[in-house]
Amino acid sequence: MAYYALVYEVVSDYLARRTAFRDQHLRYAGEAHTRGELLLGGAFADPADRALLVFRAKDKSVVEDFARNDPYVINGLIARWEVRPWTVVIGGTEPTAAPPQGP
Repeated sequence: MAYYALVYEVVSDYLARRTAFRDQHLRYAGEAHTRGELLLGGAFADPADRALLVFRAKDKSVVEDFARNDPYVINGLIARWEVRPWTVVIGGTEPTAAPPQGP
């Protein structure tokens, strides 16, 4: 399993338009989370111009399929999206080093 970052660039009127599709999007994302694929997701604030979703999946196609079928993408709220492999060095499911020992 590998980590991937899905970055959404939202349209300029995203905040005004998202209400109509928010429940569908959250249900869809929740299903991916329940399957263990989507680990974290949320929008950047100030400005609200992008969103970041972090996946752990067998390959990039899982994330690409998610994006293509996301109600936000289908309904034109996402101007552009990109999937990037992400090398996790701290955190994740497996520790990379023993925790520091106290004095």
